[in-house]
Amino acid sequence: MGKLLELLKRKRFLVSDGAWGTQLMKLGLESSQCPEIWNITNKNIVYSVAKNYVDAGADIIGTNSFGANIFKLSHFNLSEKIFEINKTAAEISREAAGNDVLVIGSTGPTGKFLITGEVTFDDLYETFTKQSAAFEEGGADAVCFETFYDIDEAKCAIKAAKENTALEIICSFTFDQTTDGNYKTMMGLSPETVLSELLDSGADIIGSNCGNGFQQIVRVAEKFRLKNARIPLIIQANAGLPQIINGQLIYSESPDRIENSVRDLLELNVNIIGGCCGTTPEHIRVIRKLVDEHLQII
Repeated sequence: MGKLLELLKRKRFLVSDGAWGTQLMKLGLESSQCPEIWNITNKNIVYSVAKNYVDAGADIIGTNSFGANIFKLSHFNLSEKIFEINKTAAEISREAAGNDVLVIGSTGPTGKFLITGEVTFDDLYETFTKQSAAFEEGGADAVCFETFYDIDEAKCAIKAAKENTALEIICSFTFDQTTDGNYKTMMGLSPETVLSELLDSGADIIGSNCGNGFQQIVRVAEKFRLKNARIPLIIQANAGLPQIINGQLIYSESPDRIENSVRDLLELNVNIIGGCCGTTPEHIRVIRKLVDEHLQII
């Protein structure tokens, strides 16, 4: 058992960090820029995002590496720097985390589809291997394959990490609400199907992030829990739906509006709760408070 599962066993509920991309944009990142190159060119700013989440009470923090795969880096002529960028991402978060907070290497989907033939299994395996190995060398404790929607790509990612590192593996999918009120991935898979497939593939922790605000994502967590009462779950919701107000991107769920949904997630025994797009250190402080209160009464 690795550090993350040991910490979960000891504490039962953990708080993760919130959004990275929207935080970096507040600090000057342009939409046309590669966020991950900031690990090299703007280390202090990236460090400040990580440290703010540590100071807000997160037990685990991610890394600025969501799009640092070979394919997305190639758009910026940076594919040759894949190992350096991911390793530095882990090192920055490791420094901010200190000794008491765990570091989870953030890995998003490649945007390529096996089913169309535009990429091969070996192509995907290579990029996920390089990213995971770089995280491990940079001091990460686990890897999180997040915002995934293609089960075959997720299986490849898990296989690459398991065969080439000793990192614990989180895998988190994004679901959209359908017209009949259910939740499916863009490939048409239900939370129940995704959970079963990921368990069979060897993921240590399974969950959902992005795509939904806190109120909506409770429904996804319910479906996970009905399927499996014991698997460790992670939920990282958006801060509601974004709107453009006076030229600014504003998310609808402010920190004070997520409390009831976080309590619902805790009642569902969701073991790790954090945030995705639009969430801030203030959201994480609220989650920290609610988790601590919940631990006092169970």
